Amino acid sequence: MLPLLTIFALSFLPQAAADATLPPANAHAEISVTGKGVQIYKCTLQTNAYTWVFQEPAADLFDTVNNLPVGTHTAGPTWTWNDSSAITGTVLQKYPSSDPDAIPWLLLEVHSIGGSGVLSNIKYVRRSDTQAGAAPSTGCDAQHADNLLKVPYQATYTFYTAP
Repeated sequence: MLPLLTIFALSFLPQAAADATLPPANAHAEISVTGKGVQIYKCTLQTNAYTWVFQEPAADLFDTVNNLPVGTHTAGPTWTWNDSSAITGTVLQKYPSSDPDAIPWLLLEVHSIGGSGVLSNIKYVRRSDTQAGAAPSTGCDAQHADNLLKVPYQATYTFYTAP
């Protein structure tokens, strides 16, 4: 049993930030896939300094049971299923990965739907469990201006329906 003073002291420790990428409580997870691909960055001059600026993702999506390809993830951000259904989302929330070399977790709201199929009723997309993909802090300078850099990454994408 913890002494009362210890319990009192523990109550003042900072709490871990809640994961802002969780969808609304009324959302229901329909599909979860693994995305494997690259995050593409361009070496760009911004505010008198060169930096890697995100351009687009390019990833294949694989089902988590058989590891078979089911679709792609591209600029937009857009997800296209093998049945030709497609959705495009807008970022609602970001949550930093615990790994500094990994891209952040995201919650996106679907704002465009194309075709009928698996993705037709999806309202939210969550990117989580990210591995790698972050732009490096070096290698972008005047000699490399406008160069593209493809950084490999992996993430879980979960697709949600909502009333």
